[in-house]
Amino acid sequence: QVQLVESGGGSVQAGGSLRLSCLVSMDTANFVCLRWFRQAPGKEREGVARIDRDGSTWHRNSVKGRFTISKDNAKNILYLQMNSLKPEDTAMYYCGATEKGPCITPAYWGQGTQVTVSS
Repeated sequence: QVQLVESGGGSVQAGGSLRLSCLVSMDTANFVCLRWFRQAPGKEREGVARIDRDGSTWHRNSVKGRFTISKDNAKNILYLQMNSLKPEDTAMYYCGATEKGPCITPAYWGQGTQVTVSS
């Protein structure tokens, strides 16, 4: 069973930065894709960023230029560097991993880490 453990969340003021980490219990190089999602109160979960096995990345438009997804295959850690945070970034952030097949719904999820941005 693959386990994902997020850390790095917290409370910051608008304009601040946080770096989220997701420790994966398996070799991250084996996964088709790794992703970050977030869910704000009363809203649906949405994809924030994605990194594929070959290192290619995708970021949702609202975070482009502010957030950067990366991974360290030697340490089996997925990162999300978040800069210039805005109050609308406030949410529970989750990492998800897809081991095989198309990169659709992750087979494995972390428990989440809370990010709160105050104005």
